[in-house]
Amino acid sequence: MHQVTEFHKEEAIWLDPDRIIVLYAELGQAGAERVISAAMEDLAVQLVALEAAVLEQRPADVAKAVQALDPLARQVGMVLLARVAADLLDCTERGDTVAQAAVLARLIRLGDRCLTAVWDMADMRG
Repeated sequence: MHQVTEFHKEEAIWLDPDRIIVLYAELGQAGAERVISAAMEDLAVQLVALEAAVLEQRPADVAKAVQALDPLARQVGMVLLARVAADLLDCTERGDTVAQAAVLARLIRLGDRCLTAVWDMADMRG
C-alpha cells in the first residue's frame, strides 16, 4: 500500500519595491494607486484565465495569458511571478502535464501572496 503525503511549502516571495517607489515618484500618490489598482485587477483576471486555459488544455490561451501577465507583473515589481508564468508556458509548450500542474499550483500560490504583498507595500507608501 502506498502512502500519499501532502506537502505544504511556504515559498518566500520576492518583490521589487523600487518599482512601486518609481510609480509613486513618477505618477504621484493618486496616479500610482490607480496604476497599481488596475494592474492588480488585470493580474487577478490573467491568473484566472491561465488556470482555466491549463485545466481546459488550451495551450494558445495559456500563451496569451502569460503574454498579458508578464508586463503587468513587472510593472508592479512581481518579477518572480512573471518568471513562474514563463515556466508554466514552457511546460505547456513541451506538453509536460505533470510539471504544468505543479507550476500552475506554484503560480497560483505566488499570485495570491504577491497580490497581497503589493497591496501592503502600496498601503505603507500611501
